[in-house]
Amino acid sequence: MTTLLGHRSLVQEAAALRAGTDDPVDAVNRTCDRIDAVDPQVRAFVPEAGRRTRLLEAARRSTAAGPGEADGRPVLHGIPVGIKDIVRADGLPTRAGSALPPEVLGGPQATVVDRLCAAGALIAGKTVTAEFAVTAPGPTRNPHNPAHTPGGSSSGSAAAVAAGMVPLAIGTQTVGSMIRPAAYCGVVGFKPSYGRIPVDGVIPNATSFDTLGCYATDVAGVALAASVLVDGWRAPEAAVRTALPVLGVPTGPYLERAGGEALRAFEEQQELLRAAGYAVHEVPVMDDFEQIVEQLFTMNRYEVARAHADWFARFGDRYRPETTSAIRQGQAIGDAAYEAARERRGAFRARLAAAGAAAGIDLWIAPSATGPAPADLTTTGTSIMCLPWSNAGLPSVSVPAGHAANGLPLGLQLVGGFGADEDLLYGAAGIARAVDAAGPRHDDGRMHRERRG
Repeated sequence: MTTLLGHRSLVQEAAALRAGTDDPVDAVNRTCDRIDAVDPQVRAFVPEAGRRTRLLEAARRSTAAGPGEADGRPVLHGIPVGIKDIVRADGLPTRAGSALPPEVLGGPQATVVDRLCAAGALIAGKTVTAEFAVTAPGPTRNPHNPAHTPGGSSSGSAAAVAAGMVPLAIGTQTVGSMIRPAAYCGVVGFKPSYGRIPVDGVIPNATSFDTLGCYATDVAGVALAASVLVDGWRAPEAAVRTALPVLGVPTGPYLERAGGEALRAFEEQQELLRAAGYAVHEVPVMDDFEQIVEQLFTMNRYEVARAHADWFARFGDRYRPETTSAIRQGQAIGDAAYEAARERRGAFRARLAAAGAAAGIDLWIAPSATGPAPADLTTTGTSIMCLPWSNAGLPSVSVPAGHAANGLPLGLQLVGGFGADEDLLYGAAGIARAVDAAGPRHDDGRMHRERRG
């Protein structure tokens, strides 16, 4: 088969590999060919000598050990997956985008990688992260235009899927590190409810917020991956499957943080959804948004400083300025201020849930980012549009929703109730169809040519 990986969705790739009409060895060769062809420009993967040899050996082992019938093969049989380089995977060093010695950052393989391997996936390699998943960007470029950021901190994972190198990649979100790169790179990014994928084996950023998630080219792909990765995954209730979700627009100071182009696109997206039969209600919330931002960063910086207390004491001169600044800020925050911020977060979560319930909404909708990816490789962009939802631990997904004037992708963010991840993804599939009305993506001749699976 000569079709490049990325020209089919994860669901299509998985079906072909399970049915035996595709072969893991062929899938590995396509993956490695694609990485060789485009990653020198995109730089989504951490360089690895012998990647193809390692993956071919793994593919042959999986083929030899696995049953011959499709119904006996695991869900992700032969699927190459990118793993963000703060997630430990046996046989691959963990560097976390940093200059610290990899052996210092080592440890047991993460449960999320165990689950991928048990489902038959092949680990294509480590993907680039901002240093320690904070804000100092890695070398990754946006596949749609290499002069623009892919977002962060899960930059490599989003770009690897967008550039057709792998059909599935794992990232993490503390504030906006899954949703923003998904929007900037034009793929689907899913951040589950806080705690629904175990984070053991993942280098912490801020433990009250850190959440594992995944990228694919469509909602069906992230739902397939979620069925393997998320604790207690279940089919949506019948009532959810027969009714369109009621959507809430969070009007007020939060929404006003989006840029003009994002807000204009968001208005158009709401009209498309109303035309498709969705009820869309405006709900005034978060009048105290500045205080919410301050509360989150009090907790975040405090926890970053504690997570790095030992490493920073030993290797502080090796940290980049952005990470050093975050740690220094956290060191200056006392226990009393932190505990007060935790209490304020609890009150915020309760108020947000009450506002949604009073308005009768099922999902919140908002821009995934303040606009398209900035033409600035020294920043990963701002996480502000994701901040309140991460603060509340809610599940969220970014779906492609047209393009900006410069041709770069835009995303629509959908946010569900805590623990209602299944209902969120079920509803997201129809919403994605309604809002992604921009036609085929363009190719500048240097990157990739993509069609929707």
